[in-house]
Amino acid sequence: MARPDFSECGGCLCFAVRRAARAVTQRYDAHLRSSGLRATQFTLLVVLKNAGPQPQTRLAEILGMERTTLTRNLRPLLARGYVTYEVGEDDRRVRQIAITAAGTQVTARALPHWRKAQREIEAQLAPAAARTLGALAELGR
Repeated sequence: MARPDFSECGGCLCFAVRRAARAVTQRYDAHLRSSGLRATQFTLLVVLKNAGPQPQTRLAEILGMERTTLTRNLRPLLARGYVTYEVGEDDRRVRQIAITAAGTQVTARALPHWRKAQREIEAQLAPAAARTLGALAELGR
């Protein structure tokens, strides 16, 4: 049996995107550290601030993550009082996740740190690369 040639896998797009995502996340986390938020938490709070209260399933879809991952990410935010569960207006069985006043305040304090990270990363990317990242993010929708 011939030995398989895996040399083409050196250009694996999945690996490249995942590695890039980790590097970008680490950069945002470094900038946000003094705010007490991680990049994933900041993003979650911003989505809730912009979109309003969301059912957990819908919030997971917006964020492009599994519900179990979202549950894990919500725990520290719930514990700190940055988000809360609310009973849905249309269906009382559906609990919606909402940002609190404390969540809005911590997110507002973190915004300048996020902006610095955003400018830093944008400066390292060509405009076409930034557009490509946006397009890649839409693949799962």
